[in-house]
Amino acid sequence: MRRAGAWLDGDGRMWLRRFVIAVLGAAVLIVLAFLGAAFLPRWWAHRLAHQVNGGMTTGILLGLFYGFVFTVIPLFVAFRAFRKRRRWRMWAGLGVLALLLASPNLLTLGIVIGSGKAAHAGERTLDVDAPGFRGATLAGAIVAFLAFLALEYLFVSRSWTRRKLEERRQGG
Repeated sequence: MRRAGAWLDGDGRMWLRRFVIAVLGAAVLIVLAFLGAAFLPRWWAHRLAHQVNGGMTTGILLGLFYGFVFTVIPLFVAFRAFRKRRRWRMWAGLGVLALLLASPNLLTLGIVIGSGKAAHAGERTLDVDAPGFRGATLAGAIVAFLAFLALEYLFVSRSWTRRKLEERRQGG
């Protein structure tokens, strides 16, 4: 016969503690998401505006740099992290690392597709003080994705070639 608190473990507190921690963690993440949506787009747009300082060439070059670097590095981290069987904590840690490395592009994406007042204010700031940045960031991200695919193809084809060469050496 099951008692009322059968889902509790050991001394009856472990699962209850985990549940409370999960609920509190989710609540903190929701509050941080709302605060981030109100603050981060404006803050990021102003950081970019200070870097670009109104120059079209600077905006394009910086956008290409941000788009390429902060796409290709997180892709490599994520692909290498999830390619092998690892513990879930390692996957979670490397996934968080990949998201942190991609955060400049994610912040820019939040400004571009965001519908809140902060995102619209960020768009206006980028239009005036960082011209060309948004489009160049997209171009840099596309080039980075294509470069990532090309490099991964080279790595895979290299291992296939090595395997075939080894089979031929053993077989003949």
